[in-house]
Amino acid sequence: MPITPFHFGPGAAFHAIAPKHVSFLAFAAANVLIDVEPLYFMLTRQYPLHRFFHTYVGASLVVAATIVLFVVARRFAARFWLPNVLKWQELGVLPVAVGASAGSYSHIVLDSFMHHDIAPLAPFSNANPLLQAVSLTTLDWSCLAAGLAALVLLAVRRLLPAEKAR
Repeated sequence: MPITPFHFGPGAAFHAIAPKHVSFLAFAAANVLIDVEPLYFMLTRQYPLHRFFHTYVGASLVVAATIVLFVVARRFAARFWLPNVLKWQELGVLPVAVGASAGSYSHIVLDSFMHHDIAPLAPFSNANPLLQAVSLTTLDWSCLAAGLAALVLLAVRRLLPAEKAR
């Protein structure tokens, strides 16, 4: 299924560990951008579904595109007074780059465990050494656990300053 929310669990964990250095929005944006490819091929009934952007070379281009999109959107927003929901206009280029990189490359790793039609090392190799190295159940539960751990860590971080103020 394209644009699976399970991918966001590890992204939330990366962000929770280093919230000022990892943009969760960029992480999610890169994941969604990568999955536009299989969504298109699914809708047009063309196989294989996972092609160029599900390689490390393609994911690198998604990182660059995500950074460019954030920079352009931020300039556009400043000019046209767009709402700053989730404070996305305040994101620096470095947290966006780290988030987009983590999102793109983790996406390839996670999909490599489960999809037969991925060649993550292309054009250098058509091999997928991670295929079925972890069961789908273990993969899903691990992503879910990462997301839950992130929520706990973020909640603790929000509560600690309130406790210190007392």
